[in-house]
Amino acid sequence: MDEIKRYAVGLDVGTENVRAVVAGVSDSGKISVVGYGEGKNTGMRKGVVSAVAGPSEAIDKMLAEVERMSGHTIRNATVSINGSQILSAKVRGMVAVGAVDHEINEDDVDRLKEVAVTGQIPANRETLVAVPLSYTLDGQGGIKDPVGMTGARLEMTASVVTALVPHCEALRKSTMNADVVADRLIPSAVAAGRAVLDEKQLENGVAVIDMGAATTSVAVFEEGDLQYVGVVPEGSNNITNDLAIVLKIDTEIADEIKCRFVTGNFKGGERKIVIKTGREELSFDRNEVNKIVEARLSEIFERVRKELKVAHYDRRLPEGIVLTGGGAKMRDIEVCARDMLEAAVKIGTPIKLGGVSDSVEKPEYAAAVGLMLMAIDGVDGGYVQEKKVYKSGGGFFKNLLNKFKF
Repeated sequence: MDEIKRYAVGLDVGTENVRAVVAGVSDSGKISVVGYGEGKNTGMRKGVVSAVAGPSEAIDKMLAEVERMSGHTIRNATVSINGSQILSAKVRGMVAVGAVDHEINEDDVDRLKEVAVTGQIPANRETLVAVPLSYTLDGQGGIKDPVGMTGARLEMTASVVTALVPHCEALRKSTMNADVVADRLIPSAVAAGRAVLDEKQLENGVAVIDMGAATTSVAVFEEGDLQYVGVVPEGSNNITNDLAIVLKIDTEIADEIKCRFVTGNFKGGERKIVIKTGREELSFDRNEVNKIVEARLSEIFERVRKELKVAHYDRRLPEGIVLTGGGAKMRDIEVCARDMLEAAVKIGTPIKLGGVSDSVEKPEYAAAVGLMLMAIDGVDGGYVQEKKVYKSGGGFFKNLLNKFKF
């Protein structure tokens, strides 16, 4: 019998919602989702913890349900981190490794990695992700793995993503108060990419846009590596709030309008939107609603495009853009995003796994599933795509994700 050998947990802590996915890994390497859940969150603003007690209570309550479903007591998880305080930068380092006939070994590479980051990252920032992009050995560039080559001078360029230390500590405190140790903190868009991207997309060039309630995160991948991460402090809740203010209604009605009637192609003619609330029937002009939503989405995607320009990838992504997160559930939002970002856009859903994975194959679960998969990667580097298991002997994602932290 192929029994479960260990469990992996992904915990996505968003401003409005917390979500978790638990998977069991069998002796043969098969991954099966055995539990999942979501709940409302408090105590966070635009992805940043503002009151530790809020996320702690939300995580504790939600995980109690997940534990009952999975039959597994959750004590550790790979956790998402968000907020505009997350920064992405390219760093460079150089070390002398010996004579010209010296054979590069792992110790040389480790020393170079330390040199590349030390002194270039401020003391008040924590390194979340560090990916070596390329090496140069005695002037020869474009090297992906220098181990085994011979030379005297080794250089490296790396992509590093950092966050403010106080925010990281507050997030860890929130999970710890719920009796969960945060093994790793991973930017939500990076985690979502782990769940929805394939080898071809990662190699050719693609961006993941994870649209949450209060933030919209961007992660750019090319040549198999993470190139850039940025966060826009606006999300789908801004659309709800705009509708509530302009139409003079409460946010619950505004959210119902957004979820039931808004589409990203902004076509509606003169038809009215009618909402029944109690004994009252409210009527709204569809064109007015469309203008409100279009104005906010234009602002969000314009700021996303600025992030892509900073990364030098605006209109330079052959595989286009993949939308994930709760905001991606808006009907036809990919149509709007395609026009505003001038790129191919599609909605991303997590890869197929075993167990009850059908229930989490939704855009809003992409980060949680990705976090769970990265928890498994941290153990054996395995990667599952459409029920094919790539063991630690090789595999594209193993090589990519093993580089995620120096």
